[in-house]
Amino acid sequence: MSTLDIKQVSKQFGDKQILNKLDLEVHEGEFVALLGPSGSGKSTIFHMIGGLFTPDEGSIYIDNKEITGKRGSISYMPQTPSLFPWRTILDNVLLSQEINGKPDKQKAIKMLERAGLIDYQHAFPHQLSGGMRQRVAFVRSLLSPQSFICLDEPFSALDELTRLDMQNWLLSIWEEERPSVLFVTHNIEEAIYLSDRIVVLGEQEKRIIHEQEVPFKRPRKESITLTEEFLASKKNIYKKLRRISHV
Repeated sequence: MSTLDIKQVSKQFGDKQILNKLDLEVHEGEFVALLGPSGSGKSTIFHMIGGLFTPDEGSIYIDNKEITGKRGSISYMPQTPSLFPWRTILDNVLLSQEINGKPDKQKAIKMLERAGLIDYQHAFPHQLSGGMRQRVAFVRSLLSPQSFICLDEPFSALDELTRLDMQNWLLSIWEEERPSVLFVTHNIEEAIYLSDRIVVLGEQEKRIIHEQEVPFKRPRKESITLTEEFLASKKNIYKKLRRISHV
């Protein structure tokens, strides 16, 4: 299991300050959701963790090893599945392992079976629905040799029912594997339902302005979304986000 530690990270593009002395931790086996308005630096954080951007100041560590400016230290799942259309589903999920020279076909087949995709292992991406392609992308992330996963709004393009199914499926798989996850979403309910802790970024402050532990035990059921406690958590985060947007 991995831990992420971002220490006093700042990033500026031209005259525009994106992040200012950001501190953020994700503990071993923890699922953290990252919320914030557009322009608050969520994507920039992912790009710096992945080594695509180098911070102007500060350092980034995984398992106490500095990865600042280095690529290949995390597994990343973007908004779109990013599957290669000419590769079968099995070949797609094996890709990250192939790059690192250690493909494990039997483990990949087992994961596809758990994901309900075993009958599609020899199919191609265009033959699958949007939700199924997202499952393939997440299985690929889990099979990556990097144990820290960044999920960048992976369900944003799905319809509401498919999105809920994917949330439940993600939880069931995550409960078994328990990788450390940093999850970006604009959906407050999704953040509460999935995560252990919610972090809110401020657009003006350029850093974290609120953190909130999620009070619900695991494993979780959809019924918690109808409780007063869930609604209270949602209202609290909503107020923080509204305050940001009116600054």
